[in-house]
Amino acid sequence: MKKVVLCFAALVCTIGLQAQVSTPESSPFSKVEQKVGLTDVTIEYSRPGVKGRTIFGGLEAYDKMWRTGANKNTVVTFSDPVTINDYNLEAGSYALFTKPGASIWEVYFYSDTNNWGTPRNWDESKVVAIAKIKAEKTPALVETFTIDINNIKTDSAVMEIKWENTSVRVPFMVPTDEKVLKSINSALNGTPKASDYYASAAYYYNEGKDIKQAKEWIDKAINMMEEPAFYQIRQQALIYARAGDKENAIKLAKESLEASKKAGNMQYVKFNEESLKEWGAN
Repeated sequence: MKKVVLCFAALVCTIGLQAQVSTPESSPFSKVEQKVGLTDVTIEYSRPGVKGRTIFGGLEAYDKMWRTGANKNTVVTFSDPVTINDYNLEAGSYALFTKPGASIWEVYFYSDTNNWGTPRNWDESKVVAIAKIKAEKTPALVETFTIDINNIKTDSAVMEIKWENTSVRVPFMVPTDEKVLKSINSALNGTPKASDYYASAAYYYNEGKDIKQAKEWIDKAINMMEEPAFYQIRQQALIYARAGDKENAIKLAKESLEASKKAGNMQYVKFNEESLKEWGAN
């Protein structure tokens, strides 16, 4: 019996030694995924906290290279080539390093992402882009280190780095127009559908491109549809108005107005009423 008790005690001790204690990370991992135009942007980083400390000019000395976060490198990935401060970056992943200054930060995109912290041997040949950015004061304390993508437009966005009382905004450009035009040419030179002509016309209208071409495409799209929706007729009206054909734009807006009322879409009722007033409809 004594041997059985001793064996059981030994088993309990073995299980206890194998158990693992789980505790929260002091700088938790975060992942940002954002579509900018047609380009996927991903940021993977760790998020330390202020915790009552002086960060810039204290914990992180001015004019010294910083890993820009905690733990492993902060990594930014672009699915397409992008432009940052006149530097052309290929699609791929880049480590993000910064050199904080009292008024100006230097932001580095580095081709080697396999570092823990800053590289032991910094290699200038691996620096693919540098941006010098004026630091801005945040309206309130940012307790947790944050990187985000803001000011998102069709062909550009801003990567914003924020911590403590400092914000640094790094603008970048994506090749949306190039990709869209390539897709338009591919679709319209094949066997285009109404949706292809409609999307092409809407893109040309929204981006301020050749309005005559947009008018040709929207007419083809509408003519191919059995029963165009109120929002599609409105898009045609808007293109006609910009092309200078106010008379037909008004006719189309009235048609879209009635279809909007029938569909119960009061937002488009308002849109059409405002356009008709703007265009001087009776």
